Amino acid sequence: MNRQIVLASRPTGVPTPANFRLIESPVRELEEGEILIENKVFAIDPAIRGMLDDRESYLPAVAIGGLIPTMVLGRVIQSRNPAFKEGDYGRGFVGWEEYSILNPANFAIENVHVDPAVPLTAYMGALGWSGITAYIGLKRIGEMKAGDTVVMSAAAGAVGSVGGQIARLSGCRTVGLVGSPEKAGLITGTFGLDAAINYRAEEDLAAAIKRACPDGADLYFDNVGGKILDSMLPQMRDFGRIVVCGMIANYNDQDNPVPILNLWQLLVHRITMRGFLAYEHQDMLAEAEAQLGAWIKSGELIALENVTTGIENTPEAFIRLMSGTTTGKTIVRLNDGVTTL
Repeated sequence: MNRQIVLASRPTGVPTPANFRLIESPVRELEEGEILIENKVFAIDPAIRGMLDDRESYLPAVAIGGLIPTMVLGRVIQSRNPAFKEGDYGRGFVGWEEYSILNPANFAIENVHVDPAVPLTAYMGALGWSGITAYIGLKRIGEMKAGDTVVMSAAAGAVGSVGGQIARLSGCRTVGLVGSPEKAGLITGTFGLDAAINYRAEEDLAAAIKRACPDGADLYFDNVGGKILDSMLPQMRDFGRIVVCGMIANYNDQDNPVPILNLWQLLVHRITMRGFLAYEHQDMLAEAEAQLGAWIKSGELIALENVTTGIENTPEAFIRLMSGTTTGKTIVRLNDGVTTL
């Protein structure tokens, strides 16, 4: 039997435990091309919040009673796919469950060649799609180059905590936007960013950004949207680039999006602003994994994680994430013995 977390009711604002239900269901027989994995860790991502509402998005809305989707990593225990053998590690986009069936139609299916020197949880965070997203967004979408001034919002979060370090390691002056003094100390002290702005403590956020970036920003990596995006627009340099990765400011209340008043600045500064989905850039996957893995193994990149154990505790981990109280990548492991190989 497979324990799974399904949607019991649609959240209003920040989700609550009542919005989720733990069920058991049998695992069906495999079809040709499929693999069965016993999940070891899975990612908890803020973008999933948008799929819990009954509205159109870039991925389908979760039905009531439907499995909560997420990226999973597990050991292959049965295979009818020649690209996987028993004992391999499979990664894909499935859901909060103990066992997953991956088939070739899964856009994120991958045979992950894990390194015994790297914690297994890293393959759901800094060496998973959070880190890969940051790498692709900065390198390809943002066309980042050494000497750029890069501003990273949610710089202590899953994507931002990796992205800020990638920018620093790539020779950029890097400024992080965070929501507490503790997070500000983390990104400058532990991650080595050049400056931090606690947006909650600033009466005039635009002025604070101007002080940190007196010559403007070449590249803004946006994980938040809302007022922070609005404040950043006038602070961009001519021909600056804005990479739109997420809009967490709107996720809990999509019926009342924060208005953007400074969109005129796109024309004033001839800014390029582009959204992206990392899984549409599979040709960069090997490059991103190789570079991120090398930085993690050398200690140059710190993989910040907050780990919850047990599938039954997954909803609480998601609620903490959507309440804005977490730092780094939120990960659930299915038992205590999976942090390393």
